[in-house]
Amino acid sequence: MTPDLRTKLPRVGTTIFAVMSQLAAEHGAVNLGQGFPDFDVPSRLVDALARAMRDGHNQYAPMTGLPVLREAIADKTARCYGYRPDPAAEITVTSGASEAIFDAIHAVVRPGDEVIVLDPCYDCYEPAIDLAGGVAVHVPLDPQTFAPDWELIRRAVSPKTRMLMTNTPHNPSGAMFDAGDIQQLADLLRGTDIVLLSDEVYEHIVYDGRRHESVLRYPELRERAFVISSFGKTYHCTGWKVGYCVAPPSLSAEFRKVHQYNTFCTFTPAQAAFAEMIADEPEHYETLGAFYQPKRDRFREQLLTTRLKPLPVPGGYFQLVDYSEVSDLDDAAFCRWLTVEHGVVAIPLSPFYGSPPVGQRLARLCFAKNEATLDAAIERLGRL
Repeated sequence: MTPDLRTKLPRVGTTIFAVMSQLAAEHGAVNLGQGFPDFDVPSRLVDALARAMRDGHNQYAPMTGLPVLREAIADKTARCYGYRPDPAAEITVTSGASEAIFDAIHAVVRPGDEVIVLDPCYDCYEPAIDLAGGVAVHVPLDPQTFAPDWELIRRAVSPKTRMLMTNTPHNPSGAMFDAGDIQQLADLLRGTDIVLLSDEVYEHIVYDGRRHESVLRYPELRERAFVISSFGKTYHCTGWKVGYCVAPPSLSAEFRKVHQYNTFCTFTPAQAAFAEMIADEPEHYETLGAFYQPKRDRFREQLLTTRLKPLPVPGGYFQLVDYSEVSDLDDAAFCRWLTVEHGVVAIPLSPFYGSPPVGQRLARLCFAKNEATLDAAIERLGRL
């Protein structure tokens, strides 16, 4: 007899990224949907990984991460943000940023607690909140600029609010917090017991001379924050699934309680390779924005020759396009039509929302691709 099961995630099906990538494979479409590069990982990093495996770094790493990697992360954080976290007490290496987000939520959110999320937000946030027994409170960002409305956020705070989740540079829009937003955030949280989760996985992919306003720059905020980063995004190796969390000792202690019974530790040879890469080639992360900006600019210029309207992209490697001149289909139907009939995969924005804006006609394209991939997509998009 099959057990009678009641799902713990009744609103969750297969993630939109898996659905669209499968559709891409079925129809031979150019995949600008899921956010992964199609160019090579830095050769130094690949060589370091192979060397680490040959040198015997193939067994369990310490639960919190290899000491040499945590030291390298501490040095990198100091170099970037003027603050050196304690490698032993404040840095934990995880199996990707998604694991870190899950661990942080489960470390502090109890049944009935409220977690404020800013829509549109990445689709792993709410399921983790649901599994912890929490309640996601959705506050919309501006539907055109994706800037936060701090008065709306302030009104969403209640005695049950346990956590506020932020993401800058933002997925899916690329919008970024500025110093004024950080001040508003600090004012909002001051005098409360609200924990901040700052998703900063695109921290090094910023353009036009902008500065990434990491929470780690600001003592008042970092003392109450889990700050999440991703090596996969920074080093073009999303399939390696390695990230980390920086948090003060009290929060890290609770975070590690979840982490140790979730994955316990993370792919050991990759940890050794990242430690070497950070130490020996800091210019990689320091010039990552300069690496991606020509891709962003070229792709935008190409899109201007189509009927799709590109929105501004201050950071990250996603380009939102307004397709209202092409179709009045809702975004999910449009992205399916675009894949099946025109051979280009985009991601609809509605899965990033609790309640999508009525009539919004936006889709997300990824430009972390080779020129040939982007050119092939543009050639097809030009026929719309």
